[in-house]
Amino acid sequence: MAGRRLAMRGNREIWTSGSALAAKRGKAWLAGLALWLPGVCLAAAYPSSPPPLSIPSPPLSIPSPYPPQPADHAAFAFAGSAQCIACHSGLADAEGADVSIGHAWQATMMAHSAKDPYWQASVRRELLDHPGHQAAIEDVCATCHMPMARVLAQARGEAGQVFAHLGDGAGQDAELALEGVSCTVCHQIADDNFGEPSSFDGGFRIAVGSAAEPPVFGPFDIDDGRRRIMQSASGFSPETGIHVQQSELCATCHTLFTEALDGAGGNWEPFPEQTPYLEWRHSSYYQQKSCQDCHMPEAAPAPIASVLGDTREGLSQHAFRGGNAFMLRLLDRYRDALGVTAPSAALQRAAAATEDHLCNETARLDIAAISLEGSDLLVDLRVRNLAGHKLPTAYPSRRAWLHLQVADQRGATLFESGALGPDGAIAGNDNDADPLAFEPHHQEISSPEQVQIYEPIIADGRGQVTTGLLRAVRYLKDNRLLPAGFDKSSAERTVAAQGAAADDEDFRDGGDAIRYRIALDDGVAFVTVSARLLFQSIGFRWARNLDAYDSFETDRFAGYYRANAAQSAVALAQAQRRYGLP
Repeated sequence: MAGRRLAMRGNREIWTSGSALAAKRGKAWLAGLALWLPGVCLAAAYPSSPPPLSIPSPPLSIPSPYPPQPADHAAFAFAGSAQCIACHSGLADAEGADVSIGHAWQATMMAHSAKDPYWQASVRRELLDHPGHQAAIEDVCATCHMPMARVLAQARGEAGQVFAHLGDGAGQDAELALEGVSCTVCHQIADDNFGEPSSFDGGFRIAVGSAAEPPVFGPFDIDDGRRRIMQSASGFSPETGIHVQQSELCATCHTLFTEALDGAGGNWEPFPEQTPYLEWRHSSYYQQKSCQDCHMPEAAPAPIASVLGDTREGLSQHAFRGGNAFMLRLLDRYRDALGVTAPSAALQRAAAATEDHLCNETARLDIAAISLEGSDLLVDLRVRNLAGHKLPTAYPSRRAWLHLQVADQRGATLFESGALGPDGAIAGNDNDADPLAFEPHHQEISSPEQVQIYEPIIADGRGQVTTGLLRAVRYLKDNRLLPAGFDKSSAERTVAAQGAAADDEDFRDGGDAIRYRIALDDGVAFVTVSARLLFQSIGFRWARNLDAYDSFETDRFAGYYRANAAQSAVALAQAQRRYGLP
């Protein structure tokens, strides 16, 4: 039979010809009419303090468990993004800015969650480390990176797959798998278990509705006329659901606990691989801003759809601003090898917007004081976290660090800490030099061999530093900058500071203070102090540890990283001051 199967509704398979982009009911001109159309936008509200959580054991076990599915699987259906882009693009807000939903999404990491070469390399690494657990590892990793294909596999009583959907031999549901986190995933998630531990680790629940017209949720009320038009055009029934604007929607995939598959015999607690939602709950942002407020900021009044869409307030832009500009540029540079179809210009705009977000809305850096103590120059820096979670947060390959330079009146460098090398390594960082070592948290730095790095360092059951997530059992160091309102003393284990930062009184909610002590020679008349807070979404060690593996995916990404490492960092904040010596 020609074409590709897009979805399963009960015993009926849905096929479309060619690229699976045609409308289901022969009305291509109306395909993808607004998931929600004119009405009233309602805001999510949070209680004054978050309810307590009891974190469950992670879902990874052998064989991989399949959560209970409804007796009638008929409503499990997904559509390719092109069916939505048809009417959710070509949009401009009241200020003339392009706020096209579909075009914004297609250049994001959400759209490329399955094509991300670092993710593919990381999954392959875990399979090579744990060959007896392939089915479970692929099933769990597909949950949030290939969610549509995985849901359909579960409905058939099968495990989710990763590599079967890649390459020339791509199998069943491959087209949906490669769409990544697409429109009809997030907009079909019900709020049945929102905020509960059962929702974490990809525990989202796809809403169950009519076999012919599964529901899709949006924050606006929909009138009956437009509802019928969309039902006829797309096969989906638009329903009002303000829960799509709640942080708990994001938390379903961005709160992840893993289980060590070689825990060296220990009885280990679930390992908090990434917990931005829980960090946010423990901060003052809990009552102020949701995830969407920062990562999907609202546009000026704009239509929701290009067909019969009235101008409304409260349209969330689907740009999903994050921190991975480096990967967006790699996706564009190696688009042919990675099967990237998003326009090059769109990916470059998305990368530039990501860098703008990082540089203007994540951190501030101040040179708080410069003074002399004998022949020592003292430089006090204050770095502030403006985000609603730790900085950096989420996947533990990310790190931020301070680069300090002191030059004399002739411009000669007197002192430098934290310089980035062309290979992506940080000068003086113990972990970049030795995979079994790590740079401690500092309160005072007096040597170029010391550098302040805000990062997570994870250990296996033997206490050795590792970048293998399914070996991780605890953090040896977690001094990522804390958000405002984060109480170190009451933080639960899953989000607490770890290592020397836990006892550093200057490391507290909202940021950190650190002193540099620099011995000066005679003849220095004045100094110029330059400081930057740098950030990498993929640190040197997390990339270079892949060199030890012999596989297509690990070799490919290792090559990408070596060729582009010099461009792997972004300056989040910077400051400069001159100081005349008495």
